[in-house]
Amino acid sequence: MRVIFTCGGTAGHVNPALAVAQVFQANHPDCEILFIGAERGMEQRLVTQAGYPIRTVKVSTFERAWSFKVLRHNLKSVVKVPIGRRQAASILRSFRPDLVVGTGGYASFPAVREAARMGIPTAIHESNVYPGLTTRALADKVDLVMVGFPEAASFYQNAKRVEVTGTPVRGEFFTLDRSRARQMLGLEDSQPLVISFWGSQGAGHMSQRTVDLVELWAGEGRRFHYIHAAGRDYEDMRSELKNRGVAVTDSEIRPYIDDMPVVMAAADLVICRAGASTLGELTALGKPAILVPSPFVAANHQYKNAKVLADRGGAVLLEEKACTGEQLYRTALELLADGSRRSAMGKALKELSAPHAAQDIYQALRSVMKQG
Repeated sequence: MRVIFTCGGTAGHVNPALAVAQVFQANHPDCEILFIGAERGMEQRLVTQAGYPIRTVKVSTFERAWSFKVLRHNLKSVVKVPIGRRQAASILRSFRPDLVVGTGGYASFPAVREAARMGIPTAIHESNVYPGLTTRALADKVDLVMVGFPEAASFYQNAKRVEVTGTPVRGEFFTLDRSRARQMLGLEDSQPLVISFWGSQGAGHMSQRTVDLVELWAGEGRRFHYIHAAGRDYEDMRSELKNRGVAVTDSEIRPYIDDMPVVMAAADLVICRAGASTLGELTALGKPAILVPSPFVAANHQYKNAKVLADRGGAVLLEEKACTGEQLYRTALELLADGSRRSAMGKALKELSAPHAAQDIYQALRSVMKQG
């Protein structure tokens, strides 16, 4: 059995694919798995760390704003489309997959589109409530569309088949409890742990507000343990904190949280964006969160994702335009001081979780393979 997973752009597109790949390997030890991503995409690091081979194709983003600069960028992206499709076709002919699965990002378009054209069984998974551009472009061409939220199913009227599966979470998120995870991080006291991250691409204004948060945290005596993943804003954040006279360790302010299952299991509160993959991890673990949705995404879909959790009482929703570092800090302290509220938030999140999503997706994909 040979399976291709194709995804890219963000960890939110890559991690669900890794979770399903684990299920395929668990059920079929001889299964050959290949990932396809974008040149210079972050998926190369994540997939390689997980132990899977990855090939790349030439793709580029399409911007939705209007300016001469954006128009020039989009024209260049159009030129890359046939190149990426030819590269994908070459990989498909060489690997000869029994199934091709896309989990989002522009990198997934060429391989899924070419596989569908060749008659190879195909499927896509969309984690967000509102479908991305790639998902919309492929929905009527694949054998199966899988969605993370029931509210999303209505967007795929022209699809051959739609199933609500939830968003898969890697198995590592289910293997640790809080106590063991804290031991692994060397946290031996009773202070709670707060973690935050805005995504691997950094977050501009939110990174600046996080500097304000860290300054308050350090100035008021470090009332909780803190870990922040700064992404590409790492150097700028460390420089700004140094200029303000705030000393932090390498474990507190990091470029990335490579051991995310451990860190999230140990956490008492998570401060983050509202990408669907991250929300899947929060609900799986029942971790109370402060969510600040990115306003720079299609159809404001992160706000819609976050509102599902906030309306159920599982998260505090703050909009970026009105969010300050002090507000983040004070809200975190308020939640940490109210154990009963955090317990109720965790219970609400667990009720929203889809713990068997990876297995359900595996079963749906197997049915597609038998039809092909």
